[in-house]
Parts: sequence; structure tokens; C-alpha cells
Amino acid sequence: MTACAIEPPSTGGADGAPGTAFSVTADGAYAARLAPAGDCWFPERWTLDGPEPYAVPLPGNQPEEPGTEVQPLSDGRVLIHRLVEHRHTFSLLYPTGPGTGELPLGAVECHEPGTGLTLLPPAPGGVRAYALAVGSRSSVVWLVAGGAFGPERLAEVPGRCSGGIWLDRAGRMLALDRQPAGGPVKTVVVDLERGEVSPLLQIAAGSDDRLLLADPDSGLLIISSDAPSPGRERLGWGVLGSLLPVRFPECLRVPDCAVTPFAIQPGQVLMPENCAVALRLDGPYGNSWVAVWRPAGRRTSHLPAPAGWLAGAGLWTRDGVLRLPYATEETPCGVAELTAPRGETAADSSTVAAAGGAGPEGPVRDGTAAGALGAPPEPAEPDPPKPVERVEPVERVEPAEPGTVEPVMARPVPLQQAPLGRLVTN
Repeated sequence: MTACAIEPPSTGGADGAPGTAFSVTADGAYAARLAPAGDCWFPERWTLDGPEPYAVPLPGNQPEEPGTEVQPLSDGRVLIHRLVEHRHTFSLLYPTGPGTGELPLGAVECHEPGTGLTLLPPAPGGVRAYALAVGSRSSVVWLVAGGAFGPERLAEVPGRCSGGIWLDRAGRMLALDRQPAGGPVKTVVVDLERGEVSPLLQIAAGSDDRLLLADPDSGLLIISSDAPSPGRERLGWGVLGSLLPVRFPECLRVPDCAVTPFAIQPGQVLMPENCAVALRLDGPYGNSWVAVWRPAGRRTSHLPAPAGWLAGAGLWTRDGVLRLPYATEETPCGVAELTAPRGETAADSSTVAAAGGAGPEGPVRDGTAAGALGAPPEPAEPDPPKPVERVEPVERVEPAEPGTVEPVMARPVPLQQAPLGRLVTN
């Protein structure tokens, strides 16, 4: 399953209200949130992989404060992050009969003014948890759960970073949206084993380019960029390791609405154009609903959200069922399942892609590598390549048995500098 927390990591510190984030493990088995109890908040764990979802309250000795974050692990324990003055403390919560057990893990101190620390989205495997500390000049990735000796500093990235998208199933490649001082936002990849940083998403020299979602099975990437419309961000899609321009479909522009992708259908190996993408739409009157889109199609299917939907939270099954968590007074822990219409069939996808699938403006010129179907464009004279960090190729994994094929994680490529990456398309 592919899941996404309702909110990406923020660089604004801990002044937000609790209870707004619903975090789901990468395998979709557990979730956690801060649940309301009158004017107070307490941690709550949801179990999602059984016949019926159910919630287990994990209250402590006192209500939680604003800025508290929770994240489930694959063994059912819940990581809690609290801010006490300049100390960010981490503990694991677990049920112990009528009470709640708590295992302290340690703390990270941030003394520099303006430095904030937030949990990154749940890592693949669900054994480890990571956090991002954002300072005025650099950002640091911390391992806060699953290490041998408490919180461990893993990598430092120059500039202020946000986001946090996992690119592989091993939990090694982490994409962050980095903004250097006075420069545009560009997505980079942090190799957590080596501590190395490599460029990933660079559409135009002055554009703000962010990675919003990624699916390791198909390589599908969902991005946000103002390259096609300077000053106005648009949603686009590409494929990790591809050499074709990013596409910006016109159907992802909804007038007077904010469109936020929050989940990609997993298991579509080598078929990124067939992956269903779940979108959250926020209307001008405070109403929210769900839409589903596939890269092979040229339209979105709008679906009503269940009452009490924890807006922006959800996950796909491999069979294309969208599971949306909701909480009401009658049903404090519920999951609604929606089956999205397929729209254009796979047989029609080549016609759609050949037509561009991106509306009147089509793909961005001088764009970066991203997947698209149809005939390859005519190459233009390439610009002289700029020096970038060398990215080692990924080793391919041999199939476990003859006749079987296992997904291979494509090593991130510096997309703007990839061979044949600077193509001009019509």
C-alpha cells in the first residue's frame, strides 16, 4: 500500500495545533493521530489490517501540548515527539492493559533561534523513524527511533529543507525540497547510508520545483512547479530515471480550488501511466472532497468524501481500492473504501499520451526527465552540461526464481543533466 500523512513536514516550528495529522505506516497496517477529548488531546493508535479497523487510546499522565507529533511503527508502538523548551524529546508508547507504557528514546536539542524539528513521513519497513531539523542555513536529518544509542545525526543538507519523500523500499533514498539562501526550491536526494546529497528535480533555472509523491514500484513522481506558469504552481508528473520532460496535465487545474495529491496506487510495476493518484480538493467555501486521476487519462473523477473524513489522509490497495479514514461521533474509527472509475482504458492510453495529455501548454520546454507515452520528440541541440555531483548507478537485483521479475529501484538521476534530458517538445 502507498500512504501519505495529512501534512508534510513543516519548517515553522511547533506552534501548530495538535490533532491535525493522521500518520500511516508504509504497509498500511497501523495509523496514529492525536484524538480530541473535550479541550484536550491524547495519542490514539488505529489498527487497519484486520477485518474491521479499531482504535486504542494511549493517554499519558497529562494532555499533550501544541506541536506534539505521533507516528506509528510496524510493531504497533507509537512514536511521540514532544517539544520542551529547546529540547525535542522522543518516546515509544504502547498499551499496557488499562494504562499506557512509555519508553524514552532520548532528545535532540535545538538552541539556534528559529530552528524547528518535525518528524519525516513514515519510513519503509516501519522499524525506524526520522526527523528533519531546519535551521537558518542548513537542515539535518536525524534517526530518532530504531537506532542503537538514541537519536543519531545522519546527514546535513545546506539550505532550508521541507517535504520528505521516500524513493525506495529500503528506506535509504530520501528526497527533500531544498531552498538555498536567495535561491529557488529544488528537490535533492539524500543517501542516508553515505550521507551524500545529489540533485533530483531541476526543471528550469529559476523555477520552484517540489516533489510531492513518489511510488517505488512504478517510479511515478508527482511534482509541483511554477516552470510552465511563472509565479503559479502547477501539478505535473514524471517517471524516476526517465529522460522525457515532465508533463503538466490541464485537468489537474481546478478553478478556485486547491488540489493536493496524497496517495499513489502501488504495485503497478513498469506501468506508471496506469497508477491511480488520489487528490484532495479544497473548495472556496471550506468544503473538501476526493478526486482520482491517472497519467494515462485526460480527466479527473470526482468522488464524495465520507462524513468525518480526516481530510488528506488515505491509502491505496494494489487492486485500486482507495481507503479513507474517518471519525464521527457514531463511528470514532472508520475506513471508507472507494473504487475509482478507470476512465480511459489502457488501450486508449497511447492515444492520450501521444496527444500530450497536458492541455494546450503541453510539457515544459527544457524540462527534466519524466515519463510520458507516445512517440519520442525530436532532440534539439543540447546545452553544454553543467558540473553536478556524480550519481552511481544502482545495482540490479536478480530475480529470486527463474521466470519471476522483482521491481528494481531506479537510482535517482540529476534530471536536468541526464543524457538527452534537455529535449524540446511540441
